[in-house]
Amino acid sequence: MSTTLFGRSALLFGCAVGALAAAGSAAAQTAPADPAQLDEIVVTAERRSENLQDVPVSVGVVQGDQLRAIQAGGGDILELAARVPGLYAETTTGRIFPRFYIRGLGNIDFYLGASQPVSIIQDDVVLEHVVLKSNPLFDIAQVEVLRGPQGSLFGRNTTAGIIKFDTNRPTMDWQGRASASYGSYNTVTFDGGVGGPIVADKLAFRVSALYQRRDDWVDNVYDGPSADGTVSPKKDAMGGFEEKDVRLQLLMAPSDMVSMLTSVHARDYEGTSTIFHRAGLTKGSNSVADEPRSQIALDEAMDNPQAYKTYGASEHITLNLGGVTLTSITAYETTSGYSRGDTDGGAGADYPVNGVANGFGQSQGNVRDLDQLTQEIRLASDGDGRFKWQVGGLYFDQRDTTDFYQRAYFLTGAANNPNNWVRLRNKNESWALFGQASYELAPGFTLTAGGRYTKDIKETRLVRTAANAAGVSSYAGRRYVRLKGEEPSWDVSALYEVNPNVSLYARVARGFRGPTIQGRSAVFNSDFTTADSETILSGEAGIKTSLLDNRVRFNLSGFAYRVKDIQLNGNDVNGNGVLFNADKAEAYGLEAELEARPFENFTLSAGLSLLHSEIKDKDVYAQVCALNGVVVCTVNDPTITANTFAGPALFAQIDGNPLPNAPKYTANVAARYDVPLGNGGKIFAATDWFVQGYTNFVLYRTDEFYSKGDFEGGLKIGYTAPDNRWEIAAFARNITNEKNLKGVIENYMAAVFNEPRVIGVSLSGKL
Repeated sequence: MSTTLFGRSALLFGCAVGALAAAGSAAAQTAPADPAQLDEIVVTAERRSENLQDVPVSVGVVQGDQLRAIQAGGGDILELAARVPGLYAETTTGRIFPRFYIRGLGNIDFYLGASQPVSIIQDDVVLEHVVLKSNPLFDIAQVEVLRGPQGSLFGRNTTAGIIKFDTNRPTMDWQGRASASYGSYNTVTFDGGVGGPIVADKLAFRVSALYQRRDDWVDNVYDGPSADGTVSPKKDAMGGFEEKDVRLQLLMAPSDMVSMLTSVHARDYEGTSTIFHRAGLTKGSNSVADEPRSQIALDEAMDNPQAYKTYGASEHITLNLGGVTLTSITAYETTSGYSRGDTDGGAGADYPVNGVANGFGQSQGNVRDLDQLTQEIRLASDGDGRFKWQVGGLYFDQRDTTDFYQRAYFLTGAANNPNNWVRLRNKNESWALFGQASYELAPGFTLTAGGRYTKDIKETRLVRTAANAAGVSSYAGRRYVRLKGEEPSWDVSALYEVNPNVSLYARVARGFRGPTIQGRSAVFNSDFTTADSETILSGEAGIKTSLLDNRVRFNLSGFAYRVKDIQLNGNDVNGNGVLFNADKAEAYGLEAELEARPFENFTLSAGLSLLHSEIKDKDVYAQVCALNGVVVCTVNDPTITANTFAGPALFAQIDGNPLPNAPKYTANVAARYDVPLGNGGKIFAATDWFVQGYTNFVLYRTDEFYSKGDFEGGLKIGYTAPDNRWEIAAFARNITNEKNLKGVIENYMAAVFNEPRVIGVSLSGKL
């Protein structure tokens, strides 16, 4: 393997202007005295407010305004990957199921209960379940992506890293901001927040809201019989969505010693689950040029609907005890909903394999009820002395009841089987103690060490088995599985300030990911699959610089890691995720980030990540793409034949292969140029581009299941009023309308595509 890596709009705006009149953003940037200089970026990567350049951790930062610009066309949390080197994101289950990868580490499993090595933290609350991780981003102040194992301070243990979202909080001064946009496919976005004092210096509030929608734009052109009553052909049958979200925060500060932040939020989402384009790929080719993105021929699944409702609340209490601060964070999240899809991506009768029609497939996952409770207590030293410390503990409890329905459940007439579904009850309980200390050993030289000890318990109980139409079950597998993991995690880092403008750092960290259970396979009368705990040892070193009188900020980091007993996910003949452990995986690479303001009215930012990853286990194999006993793709790895519950099947040796969804490189660039006007306003033009190198989508190598050289770009041109009070602009997302391959369903040679071009107008403003 090579080591070289390289009419409605007027209404919308009227509403927005009305909101803006009562509604600015609380940015985590400090404006410089010289407008030609870069803003200082303040992060909380170590649970303290610090300059990004003074933190011995590789951190990618996206400001709220930057995020809203790339989400103006209706984008969601996945858009982050285009702005942060080392971060990749995708989904094959729609907007409610994002999957994240940092430095190549992630999880391709589409099971609703799948664990991920990337943690999501929103306002200091860990969001563990994949549905909770899809909570939309609105009225965001800043996003921080902490690359590498992060066990000492945040949430739960994670082997890959953390994505940390901080919303705009209430202040004792009136503040507000709002943005609105309208574009192609009647895409509408409104994102705003406003707040201020209720009782001067004692009580303040902030209310934030998000509204997003898009019309259905994908035609179902299937013209034939349907076994479940799906009506087709139908124009504009799917692809749309509607997202409604609200959040209320109350800040109480009865004295200088006490502050209490109460937050409640609600989400109501309806949309379309991921559309799989059957035979979008042909054997021996990676080209998808001939497959239309706006047309599909689905015979079942009622146009792939999905819907979720989520509610949550948290209480953040801070006590100043004189020299130390005690923090308590109590949070509760609950969600319920479903996602249904035609999993074969087409009408099975139209795609005979080995002389037999195959691919009459649909499924539905229902989270009947999910409850997550977390409690964190933390005690930390105050001040900027040479010695700083913090200790704490975390309790995590998540329980859900989840149903999985297969095709026969939905069929009409004699083919209907009302018993073709299963119910699982899952429980995940975790306790942890953690701490961190840092000491400035000499002027400019600081040593930091932290650790966490975690006990993680997972349980899955099969409370209802699938059965035939007569109610007779043939399931012979396990009905209850309990796994436990207890491991330490730790990190040691050093930061040396060469001078006020240049710092060097190094970090070594050990991370831990608890065991995982995959129970969905019971719907096919297959036993649970499991994976034991995995651990990671990671090392990195880097340089952080502020150059040319703070007009250039350049940060560079190199890293290497080894994951032992890495948890992987393959597919069986039914497309079920199958969990297993490989001996190890190794990777190395680098990340570079540049921000520059060479002159007052021009800003440039760029990022680059390079990655080489390998699975290392000569005894581990993954089942390959097959239907009716025929291998439908071109497998480039050594293969063996082995018996499965469904008979003999072909398996590929994956030793030496890259991790799935681990791009060899990603690069992004963004630029903005302002033309000042005599009234104090300015005309501006901004653009951003993202390119992605070779990315394998599965565990084995093929001629089909990968992407290479995909890119997307955006453009925005507009006017900004004096003092940046408001802005009006025209924009385009995916301006060249690139059709990029984002995922696959192997057995059906099915392709998943990115979003189409969206052109529109936007308005934003602040108090």
